Amino acid sequence: MRDRHLKYLFVLPALVLVLVTSFWPLLQSFWLSFREWKLSRARESRPLWEPEFDGWETWPYLLENYQRALEDDLLWNSVQVTTIFMFASVIVSVGLALGLALLLAPGGKFRLTVRTLLILPFAMSPALIGISWRFMFQPDFGLFQALFGALVPGLADVDWLGDPTLALIAIIGSDVWHWTPYLTLVFIGGLANVPRDAQEAAMIDGASSWRVFVDVTLPALIPVLAVGIILKSIFSLKMFDQVYMLTNGGPGNATQTLAHYIYFHGFKYYDMGYASAVSYLLVIPMLGLTWLYMKLVFLKR
Repeated sequence: MRDRHLKYLFVLPALVLVLVTSFWPLLQSFWLSFREWKLSRARESRPLWEPEFDGWETWPYLLENYQRALEDDLLWNSVQVTTIFMFASVIVSVGLALGLALLLAPGGKFRLTVRTLLILPFAMSPALIGISWRFMFQPDFGLFQALFGALVPGLADVDWLGDPTLALIAIIGSDVWHWTPYLTLVFIGGLANVPRDAQEAAMIDGASSWRVFVDVTLPALIPVLAVGIILKSIFSLKMFDQVYMLTNGGPGNATQTLAHYIYFHGFKYYDMGYASAVSYLLVIPMLGLTWLYMKLVFLKR
């Protein structure tokens, strides 16, 4: 066998594994999104391994799950919660990370130690973060209750996870805590590529630190900022773990994101066909953000 063909043989096992574990389930769920298939009465439903076409006259039925999704008020509530969560967490995380990066970029004696500590929150499991923050928000013995009791006594008795607005703020806060350190490290890497001679020339010309940041540093940092914003937006759209562990979508449906809504219908009501249809509606904005990410990172090279 010629060497130029040997590399394809080595790649083949990994390619088969990806096709079986990723592409095949994607195709199955896409087919499932056009069917009425509930696990709770699977014997009465049409099995997927024996597909049966009903004829073109039944095509409106094929779109019934999607039509049901677009008419579901709870779904639109989840879209609203996800949108608020995404914009708030992205703006706060990126803003804090940029500020920390500007403070930490010059370096110092403890630079390596600080940067090592920064990666720890991002290395933690989102589910573990949700459990930890749920304990910290406990109204009887939580850390936040103790802190507010000592510093702001008026907030000592607030039930953070029992109020719809405060519960959403709590989830945003835990996500900001999770993501800000990682984005800080990304922005520190971006600041290392900002030309020092241009910054020094601007300072010699009498520009203030703010003007140097706005006119020199920020334009050079925009590609890195854009990548960070897009990545954070993609992960915010599929936010599930911390919502499930911290509030489970409550109180009511005040913190139910789209990913939690899909889980709820798929694994609580066992309505797999409808959950698959909603999943593909969620894929649309994620594909748009992914295309932007690919455009920024790869296509310009």
